[in-house]
Order: sequence, then structure tokens, then C-alpha cells
Amino acid sequence: MTATIDTNNKYAEDFDRLLAARATGEPSWLTRLRRRAFCSFSELGFPTRKHEEWRFTPIPRIIETPFGPSRSGAAPHDGDAAAYSFGELGGDQIVFVDGYFDAALSSIESSADGVRVGSLAAALADDPGALDGKLGAFAPVEGWTFSALNAAFFADGAYVLIPRNVVLEAPIQILYLSTGGERPTVSYPRTLVIAERGSQATVVESYASSSGELYFTNAVTEFYIGENAVVDHYKVTREGVGAQHISVAQVEIERNGRFKSNNITLGGSLVRNDVNAHLAGEGIVCVLNGLYMARGKQLVDNHTFIDHANPNCESHELYKGILADRSRGVFNGKILVRPDAQKTDAKQTNKTLLLSKEATIDTKPQLEIFADDVKCTHGATVGQADEEAVFYLRSRGIGEEDARSLLTYAFASDIVSRIAIEPIRQKLDEALFTEGALQGIR
Repeated sequence: MTATIDTNNKYAEDFDRLLAARATGEPSWLTRLRRRAFCSFSELGFPTRKHEEWRFTPIPRIIETPFGPSRSGAAPHDGDAAAYSFGELGGDQIVFVDGYFDAALSSIESSADGVRVGSLAAALADDPGALDGKLGAFAPVEGWTFSALNAAFFADGAYVLIPRNVVLEAPIQILYLSTGGERPTVSYPRTLVIAERGSQATVVESYASSSGELYFTNAVTEFYIGENAVVDHYKVTREGVGAQHISVAQVEIERNGRFKSNNITLGGSLVRNDVNAHLAGEGIVCVLNGLYMARGKQLVDNHTFIDHANPNCESHELYKGILADRSRGVFNGKILVRPDAQKTDAKQTNKTLLLSKEATIDTKPQLEIFADDVKCTHGATVGQADEEAVFYLRSRGIGEEDARSLLTYAFASDIVSRIAIEPIRQKLDEALFTEGALQGIR
């Protein structure tokens, strides 16, 4: 099922060096987590196409490339932080370069009402026991190669804590920049967001680079959504054209919690997004929206899993893809309704627009229902631009290229219209109407 990792390979050597360097600087519980994670990684190895979850997503460049660990202190390309952030939003912005916190590029106001926004490494240094039982509690290291690899090797990341009943008006921005370089490097961004009971926040998580070099981003994001808490999440991926990007977002939602995700992929050579939501109480509403655009030989893979473990919950999922040239898309969405999850209302839809005869999509929406009083639907559609509509627009004096752009925008508009943050919506508008922007936006 997997390509087994020799314990004497480069990852094992890098891990030994990491433990030696951090022997006196990390709490014992974190060292145990790292050891358990690396043991899991060594047993699992990298997935191959024989593994069902990776059948359509080959990762030979990740397996075969001797990625070196990224180092702190790298300078981003001129203007990258400004180009890839949404400065108009205000609020706190925390920036990481190659996986390490950059204070000079960040803008964090003094936290009021106990809100904490900052570096995960700093939080661990300030109070080593505070995150015990929280960090790594939701994203499993057993059974998932890349989550295990991240837990073993991460150096830094973002930590966001919104205390009980605190409502944040301005979004929190988390920007992960990659610089690339002469040799292939790997970074392991780690994000932990805890929204306590009754709190509300919007989190914008971005991954970006102007580098055309080969590099690897292996990201893990954990969300804890407390009772009656509300979190809106935006993930915007604008990686460089040589990037290999693997990410998993693990979401734990308590009773009457609300979580909405907008996952936007516009760059990277290979991008794999996994979003897993566990509905741990009654009265939960979980919304997963996604828009992905690819061209050339790009591959974008979206895997989602919503676990309805309790009654009277809703989940609504809509993913749309726009694929040009010889690009490929993968969508694998699974909704599990457990026996006790009566009165579940779940809907899942994947739609794909192919802009060329060479573009392909492998789509697999799934429902597994073990309760009898539910309302669940799922479906997928794949098609090309409507030539009659193109002809109609051209007959009204609109050029062919503009006509196809209008139809592409119309296809994506119901995703774009759901984006509440104006600067992000504006960037998507630009991407949809600009030919070159299918490779990524700035």
C-alpha cells in the first residue's frame, strides 16, 4: 500500500538532528508527540497510487526529492508580503517566512480581552504546559503520513486563541511565505486556532510565493470551535509554479457551533487540500466551499470529510473547479452520518468546468448513511463551455475570449458571491477575468 521509509534515510537523520537541537528547549510532552509522529511516519511511508485515497494524486517529486529543512532568517522576495496579504482588512497580521515567524513583516496589536495572536513557538516558550492536550489533539498522526511528518518536524506556526464570548470585528490574517532557493527545501507550517465558547472570529490563512523553484509545503491546521462559537475561515493558496503543497485542516466543532470554510486554490504545481470536520455536538452548522483554478500541468486535489456524529446538524458543501490546458483536478468528498445522527441535513455538490479537451477531473462524492431520519443529497457535474452561449455572446459584439471569460465568471459566481471579505472577492474577480491569473494571483 505504501512506499516504506528506511529508518536510516534522510528524514531519520534530519529528525535525529532536530531532537538533538531541541533537547533542552522543548517540553517533554512535545518531544513525546514528535517521537510518536515520526514512528507513525516511518511505519506508514509515503502513499502511492495503490492507496485508494491517493489513487489519482501521484507524488513522485515529493518522494524522490531530497528536500532540505528550511531555515529561519530567509528574506522574502521584494514586495511579497505586501503583494500576498490583504492589507485593507486591518486587524492583526502574522507573517511567516519558510515556516518561521517574521516580526518585521507582522502587525500584531496588543491583545484585548485575553485574545492571543502570535507565534506558536513563542507560545510554547512562554508557557510550555499551556498547549499540552491541545496541540496535536485534533489532527491525528496515526494513519496519516503528512500529518505525522508535520508533527514530527514543525518549527513554528500560528497560535490564535479567542476567549469566551469575545467577538472580533476585524479578520486575523496568517500569511505563510515561501522563498524557494537553489536547493529544494521543505517547511512545516502549523496553525492552531481555538475559539472558546460563544466567541466569533474570521481567520484568513494564506500560502504564497513568487518563486518558480521546486519546494515543498506540508501544512497542518487545527480548529477547535467551542459551544456556540462562530468561525469563518478562508484559505487562499497562491504557491509558486514549482510548489508541492500538501495540507490538512482538522476541525472539531462543539454543540451549536458554526464553521464556514472557503478554500481557494490558484497556484502551485501540485496542491492537495484535506478538510476534515467532526461534528461533536447537536445543532452544528458546517459549510465547506471551494474554488480551484488550474492550467498547464497543474494538479489540484480536494479531499473533504464531514463526520455527522450527533443529531440535528447541518452540513452544506459546494466545490467548483475550472481546469484549462492539460491540468487535472481531483475531488473526493465524503459525508458520514452515524446511527445516532438523526435529523441530519447534508448536501454536497462538486461542479467542474473544463476549458480544454486535455483537462481532466476525477470526482467522487460519497454518502455513508447509518441513520434513517435524514435529508442528504450529493452530486457531481462535469462540462465544457456552452458553445451556444459563446455564439450568442459573440453575436452581440463580444469577442470570443471575453465571451469565454464571462461564462467562466458566471460558472464561479455563486462561490465568489459567498465570500464576505471584499479584497479576497476582488482578487478572485481579477483572476477569473485575466488569462495569466489562472496560474496564481497577486
